[in-house]
Amino acid sequence: MTIRKTGYACAVALAAAVLGSASLAGAQEKTFELKLAHWVPPSHPLQKALEEWGAAVEKASGGTLHYKVYPSQQLGKAFDHYDMARDGIADLTYINPGYQPGRFPIIGAGELPFLIANAKGGSQAIDAWYRKYAAREMKDVKFCLAFVHDPGSFHSRTKKIMVPGDIKGMKIRPAHATMAAFVTSLGGTNVQASAPEVRDVIEKGVADAVTFPWGSVPLFGIDKVTKYHMEVPLYVTTFAFVINKDKYNQMSARQKKAIDDHCNNEWAGKVAGPWADFEHAGIAKIKAEAGHEVYPISGAQLAEWKKAAEPLHKTWANNVKKAGGNPDAIMKELHDTLVKYKSLAQ
Repeated sequence: MTIRKTGYACAVALAAAVLGSASLAGAQEKTFELKLAHWVPPSHPLQKALEEWGAAVEKASGGTLHYKVYPSQQLGKAFDHYDMARDGIADLTYINPGYQPGRFPIIGAGELPFLIANAKGGSQAIDAWYRKYAAREMKDVKFCLAFVHDPGSFHSRTKKIMVPGDIKGMKIRPAHATMAAFVTSLGGTNVQASAPEVRDVIEKGVADAVTFPWGSVPLFGIDKVTKYHMEVPLYVTTFAFVINKDKYNQMSARQKKAIDDHCNNEWAGKVAGPWADFEHAGIAKIKAEAGHEVYPISGAQLAEWKKAAEPLHKTWANNVKKAGGNPDAIMKELHDTLVKYKSLAQ
């Protein structure tokens, strides 16, 4: 009887010690206030996506990772968001790699015209493909996930853009570095401006047209200063969520797991899905607006555009080679992944 009591007492003591140790560990776990920064308006679908991401991380961390979303360039300009994450101005930022030409050559493949057919499958494809290269190309930060918006096109104030030759002499605000190179090759002039600045530069006549996704045209008020809209899936833009490494490295194992479990391909799809629907719905919305002309182009005209875009693929390949990559292998991997996710443009 005494032996049994002694054994029981030991078991109780051991359990208490384990529970006490766990409680102590929980008590010692530091609480973090995460600043999630982006540069689009709070009415943009990305705001809700970041709120949902932050809330899910907070729950998974047991309430030790709080968050606040900072929209509309509150913490810094759109072009600076990668460096803001690197430098700790924000803890997680939404970046457009194409805002900084030449800095991220590999992910630039996603910007090539007539490559990605849709945003939902395209986002999961870009994310799955790029994870292999993110640590090399975005080494200053912790890569979280990548995605794209639904295909965008030309939106013009001055005239209908039908064929590549129509770009000559026009001033165009490009979506990213690849579209900027396209405009230059066709005899146009690039006007640099972040998305929130586009309406102003067109209204003042600094730019004649813009490459932009459809739903964001009314969102940023660009429908007030444009009239002609070419209905063709011309391009997409690649985006990423990146995290400050120092903040991540300060976290406990449980907190890091909470972050890691929300920096995956599933979440790339969750972030992209509502935005994809929003942008695609913009086509019908603009068609319904008075004073706007949404027009198709012929098969022959589309073939002209694709032919004109071929040098962009060569430029991308050369940039990847300079960075030490194998462009043929990298592009084949991207094509295969796009096929897997049913998002390769035909």
